[in-house]
Amino acid sequence: MQIGTHILKNKLIVAPMAGVTDRPFRQLCKTMGAGMAVSEMVSSNSLLWGSKKTQRRADHEGEVSPISVQIAGADPQMLAAAARYNMDNGAQIIDINMGCPAKKICNVMAGSALLQDEQLVGKILDAVVKAVDIPVTLKIRTGWDKQHKNALSIAHIAENSGIQALAIHGRTRACAYTGTAEYDTIAAVKAAIKIPVIANGDITTPEKARHILAYTNADAIMIGRAAQGRPWIFREINHYLATGQHLQAPEVSEIHHVLINHLHDLYEFYGEYSGVRIARKHISWYTKGLVGSASFRQSMNQLQTSDQQIYETNKFFSTLAEKGQRLSYIKEGE
Repeated sequence: MQIGTHILKNKLIVAPMAGVTDRPFRQLCKTMGAGMAVSEMVSSNSLLWGSKKTQRRADHEGEVSPISVQIAGADPQMLAAAARYNMDNGAQIIDINMGCPAKKICNVMAGSALLQDEQLVGKILDAVVKAVDIPVTLKIRTGWDKQHKNALSIAHIAENSGIQALAIHGRTRACAYTGTAEYDTIAAVKAAIKIPVIANGDITTPEKARHILAYTNADAIMIGRAAQGRPWIFREINHYLATGQHLQAPEVSEIHHVLINHLHDLYEFYGEYSGVRIARKHISWYTKGLVGSASFRQSMNQLQTSDQQIYETNKFFSTLAEKGQRLSYIKEGE
C-alpha cells in the first residue's frame, strides 16, 4: 500500500475517530501492527488553531511515520489554509473529512454533508491538493442516503483532483452507524479508478478483514470502533492474512500491561484533569467482557484522580490473576 511517497508496512489503517485517535492511541495501534493511523479531525477554522484542543491534535512529537492528519470544513480556502497549517506542524499526509455523519458537522455542511454538493467537493479537493506538497487523501461514505449513493461520482472527482487515496465507509450519511455496512459500492469504486481504495465499516475480525479485501479488491482496510480497547486487533489481522492461522487471544496480564501504559500516556498527554476523564472510556473498552467488569466500570467512573484509577485498575486485574483467569475475554456475567 503506497500513498504518495509513503509505503505502508501493511494494509491496515486506523480510522480517524473524534475523541479517540489522539496521539497516544495512534502510537499504540502502530505499535500493535497498524500501518498508518489517521488523526482526529482538525477544524479548518483558523480561529480555533490557538485552542488547547487543536494544539494537542497538531502535536505529533515522537509519532511514527507516516503522520496523517484529517481536516474538516466546508470552505475550500479555509481547508487549504488548514492543510498548510498542519503540514507546517508535522503532517506528512492530509486527509479530508467527507465521511463524518455527526449532526453538528453536517449542519455546517461539512463531513458527509458535502456529498450533496459535487461541485463544491471538486473545489475543495482542488484547493487542498494545490495548497500543499504532501499527499492528500479523502474519506467519504457511499452517499447522502440510500437513494443518493454517489460514491462513484465523487471517486472520479477525487482522482481527477489529484487525491492519492480514497477511503470509503460502506454506509450512507443517513445510516450513521446503524445497520450493516455494504461493500458492493466499494468494489464498484475500486474497479472504476486507479488510485488506492481503502475499505471501511464493520471490519471486526481477521476473517472479515480477509473477506472484505478479497470481495472489494481494496488496497487496504480501515478499522475504527473494533480497535477501541482492542489495539491488538491489528497484529491479529496481520498474522491471519499472512498465515491463515489465528493468534492466541492476549492473556489478561497483557491486557493489564497495555492498559496501564495507555493510561500513563493519556495522563502525560492531557494532564491530570482531562487525562482521567478521557481515560474512563478506554478503561471501559479494555475491560468489557472480563469477569466482574460491569461493576468495576461503574465504580471507575466515579474516581477523580490518576492515582485512584491506576490503583483500582491494578486491583481489578490482580483479582483476575488470583482467580487464574487466563483467557482474554469471557461472556459478561460468567
